[in-house]
Amino acid sequence: MIRVPGDKSISHRALILGALSRGASRVRGILRSADIESTASVLRALGVKLPALTDDFRVQGVGLRGLKEPASTLQSGNSGTTVRLMAGVVAAYEFSSRFEGDQSLSTRPMKRIADPLSAMGARIEFERDDGLPMTVHGGALTGVSWNTRAASAQTKSTVLLAGLSGGVPVTVRESRKSRDHTERMLASMGVPVSTGDLTVSISPVDSIGALDIEVPGDPSSAAYFIALAVLGAGEIEIPGMCVNHSRIGFIDVLKAMGAAIECTDKVAIAGDSAATVVARPSMLSPTGLDPDLIPRMIDELPLLACVAAAAGIDLEVTGAGELRVKESDRIGSVVTNLLAIGADAEELPDGFRIRSRRGPLAGRVSTRGDHRIAMSFGILGALRGNEIEIDDPDCVDVSYPRFWADLAALTS
Repeated sequence: MIRVPGDKSISHRALILGALSRGASRVRGILRSADIESTASVLRALGVKLPALTDDFRVQGVGLRGLKEPASTLQSGNSGTTVRLMAGVVAAYEFSSRFEGDQSLSTRPMKRIADPLSAMGARIEFERDDGLPMTVHGGALTGVSWNTRAASAQTKSTVLLAGLSGGVPVTVRESRKSRDHTERMLASMGVPVSTGDLTVSISPVDSIGALDIEVPGDPSSAAYFIALAVLGAGEIEIPGMCVNHSRIGFIDVLKAMGAAIECTDKVAIAGDSAATVVARPSMLSPTGLDPDLIPRMIDELPLLACVAAAAGIDLEVTGAGELRVKESDRIGSVVTNLLAIGADAEELPDGFRIRSRRGPLAGRVSTRGDHRIAMSFGILGALRGNEIEIDDPDCVDVSYPRFWADLAALTS
């Protein structure tokens, strides 16, 4: 049995919405990683009295209009979620907020959030191209109905949080449904939320209630150990994992391939749900990949490629161009590294193709500082017969600092 760290997406939102609530919010089981510390640091710079992140702490909310003008640049590290969600929050304030990040984050596109925020009345200033540094000059906002023309939970959340903070109605339409933690958590805190197949709207409120949440285990983190079990390492049980429908596309695909995975003991948590997930060794076979599944497993696609390579089955992924603008170009990273260790892989404009090839895998993996690449290939390296070296194992700290220790415990 292994208990994975708290969900990263929910952890970010618990801090942000707890800070904007009235009263004190209690947060248990938060993910303590570099990305979540970036969100905590930005909130502190905006005047929130946020204690050190522990397994059980309280956030004293300042209300929807209680943030203070920052005295310095808002340092966001490697966390795109921090920038995109907090940009929506501060867009409603009559001050300017300058966001900076590390080298990787500075190259990631921010125009996708600048456009809706500009349409609402904020002014967004870039110092080069459409990456960081970025300054949000906030003020009174107007409501908006925004079509993201994509499936991006971060862009959707930017607009929803701007509407919340600015006290104006907003509607967001997507091309495919993305993860929905923000709207679920807002509804649990008393915000009027209306959802359709591809739309979500919120109405203005004067305040939001405090949270009392135990953050469920991160399904993206759990996916590595589910893959390890399915590929033959033995039965693995993961209690308390988030099983929000928008987050378990990876499990659905593995089941379609023939994987033995079951969910039991389901419980509700702050508009979301958690369960115990059990995965067992399985014989996998190829399956088609519905494009609507892509937003539900975008972070797990590198791992899915590694699963196909390990199982010796064909896999084709398309419609995943978003992978090009993650912490690395994950399409290029996956294919280059699979070829380097002896797998048969081909890069596509918006995805990749893995071809059946049996035999051990060996070689050195260049992570390009990307935690998802490191962990995906780390699972391959843990399988019997493979010899894989990860060039930058410490890059996992942004999302799962104890990953290597947990992996070693399960395979020793």
